[in-house]
Amino acid sequence: MEKEFTAVVTDIHEQSRVGGKQLWQVTLDRSRFAEGDAGTLEAVARSGARLVVPVVGVEVDATGEVHHLIEKPLMAGTEVRGRVR
Repeated sequence: MEKEFTAVVTDIHEQSRVGGKQLWQVTLDRSRFAEGDAGTLEAVARSGARLVVPVVGVEVDATGEVHHLIEKPLMAGTEVRGRVR
């Protein structure tokens, strides 16, 4: 069952860079992702262009904060639509 939600990017950090590929750790103000989930984050630019970013991993830290691992950065303050598969 697919779950959808809207959220805002609150923080982003580069987690790793290997062989020219970057992996970003993004936190949102709300999320329906849990560890082991897959899905996407979709943002719409001011121009109307849609950017769909796969969530390649999800980590939950000791405080319960959910970190979404993505390969393309999304700026803090960006509104996204999340889809969990």
